Amino acid sequence: MEKKFFEKPTIYVGDVSINVTNLQKSLTFYIDFMGFKVLEQQNNRAVLTADGKTALLTLEQPDDVAPKQGRTTGLYHFAILLPTRGDLSAFLKHLIQASGGQMRLGASDHYVSEALYFDDPDGNGIEIAHDKPSSEWNWSDGQVDMATVALDGDGLLAETNEEWKGMPEDTVMGHIHLHVADLNKTEGFYVNGLGFNVVTRFPGALFTSHNGYHHHIGLNVWNGENAPAPTANSVGLNWFTLMFPDEETRAKTIDQLKEVGANVVKENADYITQDPSGNTIYLKVN
Repeated sequence: MEKKFFEKPTIYVGDVSINVTNLQKSLTFYIDFMGFKVLEQQNNRAVLTADGKTALLTLEQPDDVAPKQGRTTGLYHFAILLPTRGDLSAFLKHLIQASGGQMRLGASDHYVSEALYFDDPDGNGIEIAHDKPSSEWNWSDGQVDMATVALDGDGLLAETNEEWKGMPEDTVMGHIHLHVADLNKTEGFYVNGLGFNVVTRFPGALFTSHNGYHHHIGLNVWNGENAPAPTANSVGLNWFTLMFPDEETRAKTIDQLKEVGANVVKENADYITQDPSGNTIYLKVN
């Protein structure tokens, strides 16, 4: 993992907030199984971290929480990015042992990364991955070569003999991948408004990044064109943060968002906007 994609001057995803149906059950999963630590906790909310300082994932249990709704916009998955292939190897062994091989698991080589896919107890999508060195990524005319091919599972398992000891301190939120309602409107918002670059396209999907990363935000219409937004109390995405390098960059981005017709609200020290599908984004300065 190369830190330049998750520090100044890059604009990147910081913290992701999701709704869960049972906070205690989710904490057991995210702490005991995944290996996060609690940064802060209240009655119906817990903030999780890898390094004991930086918020990566916020779990919330609304009073009237509803199960995950199908065929809506919102979270497809969030991606936890581990520092090394050895870390991913240790996690895969841990996952197989802890679940007795019973967990439904996807595994892919994307040319730029290797990734495992599974759901939390409420059906929130999770990717856990490591990046291949950026020197090995293939770029052509501003587009990066990504695909979904079979992961070399045996090779990954053979990478290390180390046991999983929880999230390494350098773990970051690698990207977020969202269901959206309209790809053209979405592209205008993320490119002309937020200033991201489209770095690859798949049928019904596009991937955007800043500062030459393979993708910080994935966007797709795989739940259907004009899919409705989920209710605010349902399992799924509450919001995610984008981390800006300085006030000047954030202010410029806010002006761009207003120019494309997006609403930006100031709440205390935060600026909040929504993409055309109703996905809420906090604009924060690193």
